[in-house]
Amino acid sequence: MTERRNGITYAEAGVDIDAGTALVERIKPAAKRTQRSGVMVGLGGFGGLFDLKAAGYDDPVLVAATDGVGTKLRIAIDTGYVDGVGVDLVAMCVNDLVCQGAEPLFFLDYFATGKLDLDQATLIVEGIARGCEDTGCALIGGETAEMPGMYPAGDFDLAGFAVGAMERGMALPEGVAEGDALLGLASDGVHSNGYSLVRRIVEISGLGWDAPCPWGEGSLGAVLLQPTRLYVRPVLQAIAGGGVHALAHITGGGLTENVPRVLPEGLGAEIDLGAWELPGVFRWLAENGGLAEGELLKTFNAGIGMVVAVAPDEADRVADVLQEAGEHVHRIGHVVTGDGTVRYTGRLL
Repeated sequence: MTERRNGITYAEAGVDIDAGTALVERIKPAAKRTQRSGVMVGLGGFGGLFDLKAAGYDDPVLVAATDGVGTKLRIAIDTGYVDGVGVDLVAMCVNDLVCQGAEPLFFLDYFATGKLDLDQATLIVEGIARGCEDTGCALIGGETAEMPGMYPAGDFDLAGFAVGAMERGMALPEGVAEGDALLGLASDGVHSNGYSLVRRIVEISGLGWDAPCPWGEGSLGAVLLQPTRLYVRPVLQAIAGGGVHALAHITGGGLTENVPRVLPEGLGAEIDLGAWELPGVFRWLAENGGLAEGELLKTFNAGIGMVVAVAPDEADRVADVLQEAGEHVHRIGHVVTGDGTVRYTGRLL
């Protein structure tokens, strides 16, 4: 008579359902802090419910955006500083939404890993909740995928999905014209684009992530992981006051590629590179990587994370609104007749 074998369990195959359940319980308080008008059902169900009427909309148009954090995650994983990438994830989505004139309403995240580390995952999701809370966006759901064999030990990936709304007829860009002023809102460092090049330049420099940062306080890895700035609340205030014709989130492609995305046919942009001081992180990257000015402007935000196109007679007032809301505002150029490209004057480096 043969001995009967015990059946294998899902946990023995590498997936711990109990750990996933424990994570949901851990993050419920963080998600609860993001609650806002309109939320009907949050975490725990098969889907999140949101009531647009309860959120104050009469004739809404929905706007959706999705994004990730890119290879900035590699630095977070290698250094163990994972608590800020959740903010990055939210910022990359909601900063795009507001460029359409939309108010972010709710957010969902996708977190995938080979083996769920409860402490690591909790830090990440708490960062996501912090980003949502800071922008008035409710965290109403998500997916945690434990997939053994798909990711090396300690690795993970993130994706975010945001939905916003505006009243019909309020979409941006709208009314962009020759002579409009271009206001540049300062960035908080590299944000979440260009990190494959960042990592290559750090490798060339010979510095480790724990080395003192050459241009700021703290370790190199920690400073490079400064989260993407959240522009939503100040920009929504500026839009509400009138005069804002367009917004460009300066992500991959830099000023060179993103400003033209909001310009109508027959118009271009002229930007004075001397209108703001290049932050130390970009100066260090340019010097250590031997970057040409054009390469830097097309890869990184170069210190400007959002560009606002404003009617010329409203530029000073809109700049004051943004500054009072906490933004550092630079008058960087204006809209000109052109072929949809950016013409630079002055020098950045």
